[in-house]
Order: sequence, then C-alpha cells, then structure tokens
Amino acid sequence: MSTVKEQLIEKLIEDDKDSHCKITIVGIGAVGMACAISILLKYSVSANSKIVIVTAGARQQEGETRLALVQRNVAIMKSIIPPIVRCSPDCKILVVSNPVDILTYVVWKISGLPATCVIGSGCNLDSARFRYLIGEKLGIHPTSCHGWIIGEHGDSSVPLWSGVNVAGVALKTLDPKLGTDSDKENWKNIHQQVIQSAYEIIKLKGYTSWAIGLSVMDLVGSILKNLRRVHPVSTMVKGLYGIKEELFLSIPCVLGWNGVSDVVKINLNPEEEALFKKSAETLLNIQKDLK
Repeated sequence: MSTVKEQLIEKLIEDDKDSHCKITIVGIGAVGMACAISILLKYSVSANSKIVIVTAGARQQEGETRLALVQRNVAIMKSIIPPIVRCSPDCKILVVSNPVDILTYVVWKISGLPATCVIGSGCNLDSARFRYLIGEKLGIHPTSCHGWIIGEHGDSSVPLWSGVNVAGVALKTLDPKLGTDSDKENWKNIHQQVIQSAYEIIKLKGYTSWAIGLSVMDLVGSILKNLRRVHPVSTMVKGLYGIKEELFLSIPCVLGWNGVSDVVKINLNPEEEALFKKSAETLLNIQKDLK
C-alpha cells in the first residue's frame, strides 16, 4: 500500500548529495548587493573563508555629511560582520568600503578579531598611482620608482617625498625643495593628481571598481601566498608616531598568512610626521562621534 507521501509527491530527481552550497550572484549593482547581504545574513555560505573582502557600503548622497555617510555604513557593518565572523572565526578581513580607515576600525571593533587580522585597503592604490605618475614624469617604468603615500586614504594622505628614490638615488638629494611649494618643477602636483584621480574617474565613468579590484587582488595574493610583501595598508597605529588613540591609518605593512605580521618603521621628517598627525586628527574628529 502506498504511503501518504508516495501518493502526494512524485519524485522527479534525486537529491544532490555533493552540493557545497555555493551561491553565485550575477550582477553586483544595488540589487545584487542587497541579495548578497541578505544571503550572508541567512546562510553559512562563507564558512571557513581564509579571507573575507568587505566592499558593502552606502554611497554619499548629495548634501550628506561625511559623518552621516559613515554612520549609515556603520549600521551595514553591524549587520554583516557578526555572522561572517561566526562562520569564519579564523579569517582575515580586508575592508575596501569607504571611508576605509574609519570602517576598518569599526569592523575591527565589531569582529573581535586581532587588529593584525583586520586590514584596510588604505593607500595601496594611492601609492601605485603615485609611483606611476613619478615614473611618467621621469620617463621610467613605475616598478623602478619607489615612493609611498601613508595616512588617510583621502584628502589628508601624506606623500613621503623624503623616501622617493630610483635605484637608491633619493630625489630629495638632487633637489631638496622636491614636493614643496617652492619646487619649480611642481612635483607636489603629483600628489594632488593622486587625490583627484578617483574623483576624476568617478566623474567620467561613475565608478573606480576596476582599479580597486586590481589593487585588492595584489593584497590578497600577498596574504594567501605568504609573500611577505610590504604594502601601505590601513592598520592599527596606536603607539606609532606619537598617536595615542585607537586608530587605523596606512603605513607600510608586511602581509602574509598572519595578516599584518610586521610594520616598517619609517623615519619621517618633521613635516611628514606633522602631516601624519593631522591626518590622524581628521579621522578622529569623525570617529569620536560614531554610535
């Protein structure tokens, strides 16, 4: 005699016993992002991830203050970070959402992970643009030009002109005024181009995702392959350069399996150190009012 189930249901296909519950979302606009966040809140699809890349975040609306934007993004982080960490307690979190330095701090606070495991993409792309523009001015391939941008990923970032060199030749030894207002060759404009480049790309294309994607790929490669390459990424800077508060800013960091395993102690000149502290104050003025 047939069971109730057999009378009610006719099986058309056997269950897939080998399913790994991977979900693919095609299209990553506003709807795709909403779907992704909703799924993360319901299912353990990200379980046991080695790296979690966080790009979720609201865009700044016309007339909206930076603090208001940050606060909306804080709410998003509060909703997505706890389930991610529950499913992947040993992961490294790479924060790409803007304003990246403040949100990296927020993700660190929410996640409960060690500061070395929460990394902001920070000035990695800024420094790549910096080297490209230096190379363009000199007529040299950018990989042969060495220079760093540290501090905030934004308008208060700090170009380290004292460390810019080609083949070990510091450009400051050739022209002590390099990067200053009295520099006749206007090298200082390169840093302004770096700051403005993102705004210009957004104005022309509406987004900067491809450049950011390549920069993130660079960071992920260093971590997963344990390359121990040095990148200017956002990390905890409390105790460095006279900063006493818990704050995330970009400084040169060694990246590998453990996330940020070391930081490179750069010798900043007095002007650079003052600018770095000013960059810190810019972020602290916003961070202190977060809820």
